[in-house]
Amino acid sequence: MSVLTDFLREYWPHLTALLSLSFSLIVAAQAAMQKNDVRAAIAWVGVILMSPFVGAFLYLVAGINRIRHDQMSTQRSRLVKDYVNSAHPAFGDVGPVSAPQFASLRVLCDQVSRFPLQGGNHVTLLDSGDQTYPAMLRAIDEAHHCIALQSYIFDHDRIGLRFAESLRRAQERGVEIRVLIDAVGARYSHPPILRLLERNGIRADRFMTNPLGLRSAYANLRSHRKILFVDGHLGFMGGMNIRESFMASLAGRRADSDTHFRIEGPLATQLFAVFANDWEFATGERLRIEDWVRVSPLPPAPRVPARCIRSGPDRFMAATHRVLLGALAVAQRHVRIQSPYFLPDQVLIGALNTAARRGIQVDIVIPGRNNLRLVNYAMTAQLAQVLEGGCRVWRCHKNFDHSKLLTIDDAWSYVGSSNLDPRSLRLNFELDMEVYDRALAEQLSQRIDADIEQSERVTLESLNAMPYLKRLRNRIIWLASPYL
Repeated sequence: MSVLTDFLREYWPHLTALLSLSFSLIVAAQAAMQKNDVRAAIAWVGVILMSPFVGAFLYLVAGINRIRHDQMSTQRSRLVKDYVNSAHPAFGDVGPVSAPQFASLRVLCDQVSRFPLQGGNHVTLLDSGDQTYPAMLRAIDEAHHCIALQSYIFDHDRIGLRFAESLRRAQERGVEIRVLIDAVGARYSHPPILRLLERNGIRADRFMTNPLGLRSAYANLRSHRKILFVDGHLGFMGGMNIRESFMASLAGRRADSDTHFRIEGPLATQLFAVFANDWEFATGERLRIEDWVRVSPLPPAPRVPARCIRSGPDRFMAATHRVLLGALAVAQRHVRIQSPYFLPDQVLIGALNTAARRGIQVDIVIPGRNNLRLVNYAMTAQLAQVLEGGCRVWRCHKNFDHSKLLTIDDAWSYVGSSNLDPRSLRLNFELDMEVYDRALAEQLSQRIDADIEQSERVTLESLNAMPYLKRLRNRIIWLASPYL
């Protein structure tokens, strides 16, 4: 024993170094084999090899995407997909309702979404909280059968309390209710609204549980989806969280803007399918789609083809990214984008610039006043890359607008919860929808054009005129943009 003790005492530094090198090489090899993005692979391999033990530990905790390999999730999603596909037939030729060039985009989205493009949907644009929240509350108050509500943020404020009270009354009427709030978003207000919901007997839970708990490996993955599904046939989705800052009647002249959508028709079933999948992942409870979905009454005209596009760090990784690339490739006249957080990767920047160089007018509207200062700095540092390609960028000077809107040629729309930043495109669970309808696309285009009229155009000259220290600050913050 003394010989072994003496050996360990004399050679422990060498043994520790050997163990660290062996462990780091094994983990680095795993990172090189698993990461498809060469930049991510290089970064992780560097961190692992240059930071003995610590780098390997960080990768094992935060670098492995365990959700992507969730086989149970794949199986339950297939069951939901089969039900949706059998309940409503897929829509045919999209040319007559939008434009001929979108036929190829429809084929792409057939592969990306796994939901069919379905006709017979009535989609209503709702502007900010003063239109959206009363419509949602009215739907909850009129519910007789079931309510499924999902949000990134559900604040414990005046509008949040109205929702909680409407849900309480629905619970007393015997309505089946489930509420799912992201674990990070649930902490935006104190006390969390979940406590009140649970005291009222409402089944509510957090998505991803507590980031400091057993699922710490998922701390950077968030559900950014916003869904309300009522009585088996009515749905709401879009970019709006539940917080009073979006209501002019409560926040006054400082109220922020956003857009949301009321949906009647088969698309509502797709919303529930996404919610049911997330609910089972978070709680383990399986919601039988046959118990929640009802035969849809014929919605009012116009009825348009649409489908959900879900994306996230799972088998739907980069779904929105692929849709955007396909949409930009088929554009022929005009691309309009409105995004509060505009930080596209180099591939998307290349697609935007290619569209502009083909003679397509590309207008990008961003807030003049952003609610996230660091994101605004990073956005400003990157704007030159799209300006040099011929895109037009506008800073809107009205109050902060949280809308995420895209229209192509006044004939196709892509709306929902996704921002054009690394977090939305790779880390968050997002929900968007594509709509093949000229009327909605023109309505959204008019909304974006109205904001452009209140905007200042950003130019390369205006960016270069900024003081050097501010440009340096922006560039430094931009380096951290994948983590903002």
